[in-house]
Amino acid sequence: MARFDGLWSKKTLIGLVLGQFVSLLITSTGFSSSELSRRGINAPTSQSFLNYLMLAFVYGAFVIYRKRRLQIDWYYYLMLAVVDVEANFLAGSNPVKGDMLVIAGSTLYAVSNVSEEFLVKKAERVELMAMLGTFGAVVSACQISILERNELKSIHWTAGAVLPFLGFALAMFLFYSTVPVILKISGSTMLNLSLLTSDMWAVLIRIFAYHQKVDWMYFIAFGAVAVGLVIYSGGSKIDANIAQVAEAKEGDEESVVNNLVQ
Repeated sequence: MARFDGLWSKKTLIGLVLGQFVSLLITSTGFSSSELSRRGINAPTSQSFLNYLMLAFVYGAFVIYRKRRLQIDWYYYLMLAVVDVEANFLAGSNPVKGDMLVIAGSTLYAVSNVSEEFLVKKAERVELMAMLGTFGAVVSACQISILERNELKSIHWTAGAVLPFLGFALAMFLFYSTVPVILKISGSTMLNLSLLTSDMWAVLIRIFAYHQKVDWMYFIAFGAVAVGLVIYSGGSKIDANIAQVAEAKEGDEESVVNNLVQ
C-alpha cells in the first residue's frame, strides 16, 4: 500500500503533469526554431533575448514592488545567466555546428538546471526568474551585438518571420516560469527525465498535424520513458518517507536513551 501511495501521491502527479507541460513547450520551441531555419534565419541568441526580457519585466516588477533584499548574491545569478545563455546558443537552433557543440550545450543545460534547483531552494522562484531574466538579457544583448548583428540586419521582417520569434519567446517564458516549480517539487533529475519525452511529442504532432508515418518503435520508447518517470517519481517519494521514518525512529531512540540517563 505504501508503494501505491508513493506512486500516485498528489505531489507525484503534479510533478508528472508539469514535466509533460514543459516537454510540450520544448517541442514548441523546436518547431519555432525549425520554421526560422526554414526561412534562412539563424539567430539563436536573439530568439532567447526576448524571453529573458519578458522574465526581467514580469518578475522584476514583483521584486521591485516588494523592496526586499536579494536572498542570494547577484554574482551567482550572473554566472547562471552566462551558462544559460550559452546553453541556448549551442543547443538551441544550431545543430549544424556539430555534435561536439550539441554535447557542450546539453552539458551547460544540465549545469543550468542543477544550479537553478539549488538557487530556487535557497531563495525563491520570483527572485530567481527576475535576476536570471535581467542578467540573461544583458548577456544576450552583448552576444547579439558581437555575433548576430549582421544576421538581424539581413532578415526581412515579415509576419512569417516575426510570429516564430514571438512563439519561441512565449514558449520559453512559460518554460522558464514552470521549471523552478518542478525543481522545487521533484528536482532536476525529474525535469531532465521529463524532457526526454519532447521528441515523442514532436512525433505525435507530425502524425496528427502533418499526417506523417513513423516507426512503431517510437511508441515503445515513449512508453518506456513514461514508465521510468512514474517509477522514479514514486521511488523518490518512497525514499523520502523512509528517511522520515528513520529520522523519527532515531529521535525516539535518543529520547529513550536520554530518559534512561536521567
